[in-house]
Amino acid sequence: MKSLFDLEFKRFITPSIIKIVYILVMILLAIGYIGLVVTSFQADALLGFLMFLIVGPLFVLIYLVMVRAGLESLIAQIRTAENTAELVRLAGGTPPADGGPRPFPGNPPAPQQPQDPTANGGHTPPANPYQK
Repeated sequence: MKSLFDLEFKRFITPSIIKIVYILVMILLAIGYIGLVVTSFQADALLGFLMFLIVGPLFVLIYLVMVRAGLESLIAQIRTAENTAELVRLAGGTPPADGGPRPFPGNPPAPQQPQDPTANGGHTPPANPYQK
């Protein structure tokens, strides 16, 4: 509950509440399925039977798969962010959630322009035929 009111967003709460969201979606789909079947049976017995056996379960299954895939994608993104922050911490850097923009400690220095083109052993590089 403490992480819910974390205004700096240092910790993710989605992994802890994702199960509740998935259960709520399953309950809502079940209620919708029952409502669809009851309404269909009130309109026509054949339509109700069709909704009960074919259309309703197919509808619920497709929506459940789409919700599950979306939630798994969200969890994968969060775990990637957590793992990246841990790798930065292990490398001696500061994870993005712990501070502002800072340079990474292991970056190589910027390349330097050669002072003299003949400094590489007295040989000049060949001319580039594509440059004018």
